[in-house]
Amino acid sequence: MDQQELQRIAQLVEMNRQKMARIEEQITRLSEIRIEQLGVIASLKILSTEQPTMIPLGGGVQLPATPTSETVIIDIGSGIQAEKPRSEAIEILEARLSEVDAVVTTLQNEFEETEKIVSELATTFTNAAKQIQQQSTEEPEKTPETHTPKRRRKKHGTELTLDD
Repeated sequence: MDQQELQRIAQLVEMNRQKMARIEEQITRLSEIRIEQLGVIASLKILSTEQPTMIPLGGGVQLPATPTSETVIIDIGSGIQAEKPRSEAIEILEARLSEVDAVVTTLQNEFEETEKIVSELATTFTNAAKQIQQQSTEEPEKTPETHTPKRRRKKHGTELTLDD
């Protein structure tokens, strides 16, 4: 294996590590979405008991409310919102939650596969680098030494010699 092949392997390792970082970011974002959806589902289930609740308005301000309506407004896709009964909204959110879980599972599998590839490439790179290093330390011993005449240095304060 030569230097170019080593560089190619190093580039592949780096590309796969970047891919792993992107996958981790996606998993993190999807986990946040999942947590939000679980919170909304729990809130909708509590609201069906008609207990008083607090609606956050932002800036630390909340509005006490006792919902009496059985319907909620839910985004059904592409920015379109529809009024749905709470039970149907919960079903929609649970379906979305299962979709998010499926995507997270797919991403985790892809992450694990990429991690295996990185590990194999790193091992290949390390072994190849060791072989190249061993070859470079063995080569000087194998090559016959060519005797190059040494130049004499002129000593200060002495006369000229034949080499000058």
